[in-house]
This record gives sequence, C-alpha cells and structure tokens, in this order.
Amino acid sequence: MMGLSRIQSFGDARAAARRRLPWMVFDYIDGAAGTGHGEALNLAAIRDIRLQPRILVNVEHRNLGVQVFDHAAKIPFGISPMGMCNLSAPGADLMLARMAAKHQTPVGVSTVASTSLETMIEVAEGHAWFQLYFSGDGSGTTRLIERAEAAGYRTLVMTLDVPEVGRRPRELRRGFKMPFKIGPLQFIDFALHPVWSLSTLAKGRPDMANFTEPGFGFDRTASRAAADWGFLERLRERWKGNLVVKGVTSAEDAVRLKEVGVDAIQVSSHGGRQLDACPPPILALSQIRQALGEGFPLFYDTGMRSGEDVVRAYAMGADFVFFGRAMLYAIAAGGEQGLTHFTRILTEEISLTLAQIGRVDMTGLPDTLAGS
Repeated sequence: MMGLSRIQSFGDARAAARRRLPWMVFDYIDGAAGTGHGEALNLAAIRDIRLQPRILVNVEHRNLGVQVFDHAAKIPFGISPMGMCNLSAPGADLMLARMAAKHQTPVGVSTVASTSLETMIEVAEGHAWFQLYFSGDGSGTTRLIERAEAAGYRTLVMTLDVPEVGRRPRELRRGFKMPFKIGPLQFIDFALHPVWSLSTLAKGRPDMANFTEPGFGFDRTASRAAADWGFLERLRERWKGNLVVKGVTSAEDAVRLKEVGVDAIQVSSHGGRQLDACPPPILALSQIRQALGEGFPLFYDTGMRSGEDVVRAYAMGADFVFFGRAMLYAIAAGGEQGLTHFTRILTEEISLTLAQIGRVDMTGLPDTLAGS
C-alpha cells in the first residue's frame, strides 16, 4: 500500500486513523479520562527519560528477543488487551493474533474482544493471554475462566483498575455505546466515513464475541467494585497457570500482590482512560521495581509510542512492555499491512536505540539511564 510510506511514527498512524474512522469510533479509541491531563503528564514523563549514548562498543549484532515466563518472544513487546478491536477495521483482532503468532509474542485477548477467546488463541498459535474483568457477583467471571482453561490459555491477566468505568468526555459527547445506538449525529458521522461504514456493514457489526452464547452476558458500564483482596486470593487458588494483575501504580499494592502469589504485575493506568489524577505510571514503574527488587516479573503498558519508548520502559525496570492504541491506529491506517509496517518501524527503532547506547540486547538497560 503506497500510502504506508507516509506513516513513519505513532503520530502519522494516529492522523491517518483520525481521517478514516468515524468520529465516534476514533474518540472511543483515543479518549482519556477527564481532561486528559493525566495521560499528557505520563507522555511527558516518558519523553523526559534520558538514555546515555556510548561509543566504541561493538554493537554489530543485536538481539531483540526476551524471555517472558517460560517462553522466548522474538520481539520485546506484546499487544495489550483491548476491547472491540474490530471497530478499527473488520478482522483487526485476527490481524493482531497473526502478528503474535509470527513474532511469538503475547496478544492480550480482552473480555470484551470482538472475536471469541477460543478463536484468538487458535489463530495466535497459543501466543494469547486472556484478560479478565471481575463483574457482578463474580459468577460470570468464573464461567469465563473455565472457558479459558478449556481453550488452552496458560496466562490470565486480571485487570483491577476499573472498579467503575472511567468518565471519558469525548466518548460521551459522541454518544458511544455498545451495541451502537444510531441517532441523527451517528448517522451523519457514518455517512461521512463511507469506506469504514461500508466495510463494517459488509463484514458485520462488531460485537462482544465472548458473550454471544446463552448464559454469558456483559454490561460494559456495570460496576466491578465488589472485587477485593479476598477475591484475588480465591482466584490465585483457582487459577493454576500464570496470573498477571494489570492496572497497578502503587508500590504498596505491588508488594502485597507479590505476597499473595501472583506471577507478574503489569504497571498501567489503563492508557490514561480511568483516572485523570493518576500518577504517571512510567514513574510508578521505577518505584515498584525498587519495592519488589530484581527478579520479579514486572510488565508495563500506557503511553508507548515508539521503539525508544520501549527501551525507556525497560530502563525504568520493566521486563516486558505492551502496546495498545498504536496498533489500532496502524490497522485503521492500513489494515494488516499497516500493522506489519508499524511493527517493523518499532523493531527498527528499538534496534537503533540499542546501538546508540552501546547495547546488543534488552538486558541490563537500567544501567543506561543518564546519570545512573
């Protein structure tokens, strides 16, 4: 696709997605909690991380592979669980699954994915982690765990930073709901974006695919406030595979999670979509690493925009990182070719950054912080 040569950064992909997607869909993907100030602070904090260049180091041969649990991923980043990915383009979920299979890296499969959890792990050739929300009294959560086990998932990602769905003004102004409620404004919106509208109509309206079977239901706006430490302890006892807790920005919480016996912690502010007043998670990452010490698996998402950002996050203490919105923008901009193109950009940027700082792999990067 000729237009892909014009996409050389996150900003380029976002701009292309903004042109192609209906306003309602773009603002759902792009929006943040409150005024977006918390998201902006985190992005600024990431940009302010300085890496120390080094010279006369032989960096001719560089390796981007990393170990995640007992698996060797070919690239040092995966894909965050994101709800309703097929809003970016028909089949987006499967594009992400195929990317995960190609690079042997994890793709997070959201509770509210637009492709079933069974299909996703099959297409990802096993490189899929199932993301779970607590909901209601927890009975539906238990049924989803049983399905994930039956499908062969080995890693469960429990997202715990959404006791209530955050208030995102841009999303609310557009009247975003699932399933769609089509009023006059939405009709005009879709009419002005005919390529997206016609392709979506041809492929079928995106739906929450894990809840199409009898006995499975989900309300995106329902309260999840009943989850507590007792629930997590029961979940730890129930789930025999890897258990990751996502949405952590408190060092105190992280220490207690380690004591409860989770296998990894994912530092995240849900892409800035939950609490505008949340501290920058990239800074929380460093604090949590100090509190946990070396060796405990610590993952990171939120604000990842480039390959340099990946190296910055590893320098701040991450063992693995995840991209979210960026992948949906790449798909909206150019479909599966767009995703492949943007993934290549990220890996090239990571490799070039390593060369500049005199490193040949992803180990020991905290030592590369300027002034360390």
